Amino acid sequence: MTEPAPPAPHPYSSARHPQPRHVSPAESLVWLKAGWSFFMQSPGVWIAIAVIFIVMLFVLGLVPLLGWAVVLIGFPIMVAGMVLGCHALAQGQPLRVDHLAAGLKVHAGNLALVGVFYLLGGLVAGFVSVVVGGGALLTGYILGALAGLGLGLVSGVVLGSVVFSVLWVLLITALWFAAPLVVLRDTPPLDAMKLSLTACFNNFGAFVVLGVLIYVLIWVAMLPAGLGVLVLIPVLAGTLYASFQDVFGERPALPPAAQPEATPE
Repeated sequence: MTEPAPPAPHPYSSARHPQPRHVSPAESLVWLKAGWSFFMQSPGVWIAIAVIFIVMLFVLGLVPLLGWAVVLIGFPIMVAGMVLGCHALAQGQPLRVDHLAAGLKVHAGNLALVGVFYLLGGLVAGFVSVVVGGGALLTGYILGALAGLGLGLVSGVVLGSVVFSVLWVLLITALWFAAPLVVLRDTPPLDAMKLSLTACFNNFGAFVVLGVLIYVLIWVAMLPAGLGVLVLIPVLAGTLYASFQDVFGERPALPPAAQPEATPE
């Protein structure tokens, strides 16, 4: 009796549980440059994708009562689609508008689970910050004096905000590589988020620099009536793909037109 044939490998997968490599902080500039290169390969298509992306987030947010939850769950699916669009460009294939929906065809369930974990993580972060901030407020109240109550109120708000910010940053680092790991490496959603968190902390310097640069770019993109966001979204998608390939995959992760020409022997 013959053994059954093994299942066909995932069309985008090359390793199931890749291990992150360490990169220098200067690589964050390379990732952003690669993101710009990806955008310049098909600027018109990218802008159309960005418009649809924003409209979809807005429409999902209109779902009664649970709109914000639907947005968080659907976000990784659309991000995965843009990552697959970058992957197509890196392979010399054309970018299409329907790449935004490609995440629905490749591990949609696991990508949705990433969104669920993202949602749960945000709820936990909010709950913990309220508990910590409320504890500080209660301490001021127990002191009895009005000054103590005022100090407790201020310290509670500040402490709660700090705790929430720290937990939210941890959540963002866990989300950063999650979608690419799911669609390009077949990694289960929770493992993908753990690997993403590990990779970001192993490259703390690079991601601190990248975070500062993205923060500045967000403000710059908002200056021309917010229209710069239509460019920033594709650039960030390309930056995400480039950083993923640099940390987990192949180097360089540039579209063919941006890759350096091979020197003759």
